[in-house]
Amino acid sequence: MQHVTLKDKTFVPYITSDKILESVKQMAKKINADLADDMPLFLVVLNGSFMFAADLLKEVTIPCEISFIKLASYHGTSSTGTVTEMIGLTEEIKGRTVVVVEDIVDTGITLEKLSILLTKKEVKQIKVATFLLKPEAYKKTIAVDYVGMEIPNDFVVGYGLDYDGLGRNMKEIYVLEQK
Repeated sequence: MQHVTLKDKTFVPYITSDKILESVKQMAKKINADLADDMPLFLVVLNGSFMFAADLLKEVTIPCEISFIKLASYHGTSSTGTVTEMIGLTEEIKGRTVVVVEDIVDTGITLEKLSILLTKKEVKQIKVATFLLKPEAYKKTIAVDYVGMEIPNDFVVGYGLDYDGLGRNMKEIYVLEQK
């Protein structure tokens, strides 16, 4: 892993692809055990979660369905504080267990908006699976049930996470270089 430059920012190696995949496999084992008697709908939050979701769902062995929703709350390296729904949920989810698949939970604004939307649709339960959690930044009360890794409140890219649309395709995670 080498330093990468995206637009005007330099990022340094942070989490290797091997560590990422091992963490994803452990999370999938827990989901398989916890939801073995259910048939959940995995609701993948795009765009950032696509790589994590693909790896996670390859390891999920219980019967399940997969759908996608696109919400946005970021511009550049910081949250805008508002969430815009861009592609909506079309499946009937009343009475179902829904596992929200997020790339990263930091402020929790996106998660809160999605939780409200799902609660209005009368789901049986909401479970949250995120690859990264920033406990220092998380200010909401919604439970995050499955966490791949906890990280400090630093800006990261790679493995689906981006900086102004760049860096999502990197298989490792990089952190913004501190100068």
